[in-house]
Amino acid sequence: MEFKTFVFYFLAVIMVVAALRVITVRNPVHAALFLVLTFFNAGGIWLLLQAEFLAITLVMVYVGAVMVLFLFVVMMLDINLDRIREGFWSYLPVGALVGVLMLIEMVMVLGGRYFGLDAMPAPPAAQAGFSNTRELGRVLYTDYVYPFELASLVLLVAMVAAVALTLRKRRGVKYIDPAEQVAVRREGRVELVKMAAEKE
Repeated sequence: MEFKTFVFYFLAVIMVVAALRVITVRNPVHAALFLVLTFFNAGGIWLLLQAEFLAITLVMVYVGAVMVLFLFVVMMLDINLDRIREGFWSYLPVGALVGVLMLIEMVMVLGGRYFGLDAMPAPPAAQAGFSNTRELGRVLYTDYVYPFELASLVLLVAMVAAVALTLRKRRGVKYIDPAEQVAVRREGRVELVKMAAEKE
């Protein structure tokens, strides 16, 4: 077994175990830490695939920003773990069925003749002066520019939908309508009164 193959299987086993611990551990902080470990191993596998830019981006963006923010939110909020675990066993059969179906689909797609060693041989050695980042940018913004823009639009719609779904109007909270503020005129707010001078 080559050293590169050994490193791949080593990282893959750790990543699969960490990913399983993300969904099986009880503490959300521990789940987030296991997810960080999963991202690190995925970055290592991308390094083996000569995708250095994607590996560094995964570590910097997800581990350095998203997961740190998630850890701050989880640790600052007072999460009731007992309430989260309510109804777990009632949803377990449906979740297990969906998981088994996804596993079968992944085995059928990735285990077929399309992703074998014969169909996808090892990439040739890079030439001198080859830039992975430049080649990725060229392909992304020329051949796949429309799918890239469509993906950004889908993410924007998902972000707006998440804000709209979580926005709730609470009773007893005073707020100002901006339209009413803009429509205010002097005559509606200021009243000039003419009074006669008074003497003692």
